Amino acid sequence: MENSLDPRINRLSLIKNDGSFALEKGENWHTYEVFHLKKRGDHHKHVGSLHAPTPEIALVFAKEQFGRRQKCVNLWVVPSREVYTFNMEDEDMFATASSPEKKYRDASGFKVRDKIAEYKKTHAG
Repeated sequence: MENSLDPRINRLSLIKNDGSFALEKGENWHTYEVFHLKKRGDHHKHVGSLHAPTPEIALVFAKEQFGRRQKCVNLWVVPSREVYTFNMEDEDMFATASSPEKKYRDASGFKVRDKIAEYKKTHAG
């Protein structure tokens, strides 16, 4: 493999004379998670991952990869190693209390759609 089609590899001169790849000391690329904001007032939404040498370059790559194809007003990049989560074995900690005296905690018991539809019918002018 003499030439790479990836401009990032070509810019960093990662290809050795024998065609193999080599990272020099300090050129380690990290994985970043990308969060996209479509419009102000919405929530940032995870849209993917990318590899970059620094957070600043990760923002540039995120803009190129995730900011030009759809409407975007803001991007976040977070190092993947900084994202913490619970183990799947701990999923029971998220179980809700299902005792009969705590039905008010379950939002599915509220029938608001029917009331809204009825209100619209009676107040449509």
